[in-house]
Formats: sequence, C-alpha cells, structure tokens
Amino acid sequence: MTEQHLIFGTDIRGPFPAGSQSIYLGMGCFWGAEKKLWVAPGVLNTAVGYMGGHSANPLYPEVCTGTTGHAETVLVVFDPAVTSAYNILKIFWENHDPTQGNRQGNDIGTQYRSAIYWTNPELEKISRETAKLYNDVLVSKGFDPVTTELDTAQGKTFWYAEEYHQQYLIKNPNGYDCHAHTGIDLPALTN
Repeated sequence: MTEQHLIFGTDIRGPFPAGSQSIYLGMGCFWGAEKKLWVAPGVLNTAVGYMGGHSANPLYPEVCTGTTGHAETVLVVFDPAVTSAYNILKIFWENHDPTQGNRQGNDIGTQYRSAIYWTNPELEKISRETAKLYNDVLVSKGFDPVTTELDTAQGKTFWYAEEYHQQYLIKNPNGYDCHAHTGIDLPALTN
C-alpha cells in the first residue's frame, strides 16, 4: 500500500533517501505536530501514526480510549546534511508543553503524551541532552518537570494512522490544531 505525501510527493512509507535519519515524536494531536515538522528545512518526509503501545494495528477510535497505550506520533525523516537533530528537537520542544503528562491543553489522555522514540545512538544522546536542558530551563522558570517519554524505537512498531489523518491540515486547512506550548526557547547545546 502506498500513500503519497501531499507536500513532498513521496511515499510516506518509504523507502527514504540514503543517509537520511528518522525520529518519532509525540507532541499531542498529531495533525498540528505534523504540519509544524513538514515545513522545517531539511525534512524529507513525515507521517502520522501510533507508537509506544501494546496492541497491534490500532485504529484511531481505539487509541482514543486509552486502552492501547499508544501515543499519537509523527515520523520525521530528515537530511542531516541540511538540518541537525537539534533543529528537529528544537521544533519538538518549543511547540508543545512537555510538562503536562498525558495531555496537551484540552486534549487529555495517554495518546497525547509527550514522547521521543529515537532510531540510533546519536539521536538518543541528543534527545536525552535536550530533554535535560529544557527541563532545567523550564523548572527554573516555575514549570513542572518534563514528563516526556524517552525511549528507543527499536522493538516498537510505528502503526501508520488512517489515510484521512495523513497531512490532515492540508486536506482541512481550518482543521483543529491544538498545541499548547510554554513560550520558552530551547537553549543551544554547549558541547
């Protein structure tokens, strides 16, 4: 089954270009999250789906019950020669509130949790570094600690969401786009 990305014109299921890297990001409702990432320089492909749960082939109505354990997640494929993992994670951290636990704004449930699933040791390192950095900044400004799930994608399946969810805000330009954020920038890494 192929599904053409409405921005990139590529198959959202790959294959992806040699040398590209992939990371999976959960930052609340995946509609707005995907849009924030597909416009970023160096991003080659995006897709929305479900990850981090315990059931196979979950469908949106099931995920919304909270019984599958999945998070609404965006697959981000990027070219590390054009952009850095830090730049991708800067978009992630600054465009949701990672201190809210199982919610984003009025969207409540485990499917809206903040999550990063990395695909290689380099992405693990920068995910952990930026999580600590952002947590320290937020806590110093009176926010609760970061609750973001940090884990490897290895051994987890990214279940592609139904076709109508893919690039939802292209198909529905005035569609729902809830993204709470802290208003706090991610500082530069100093290493």
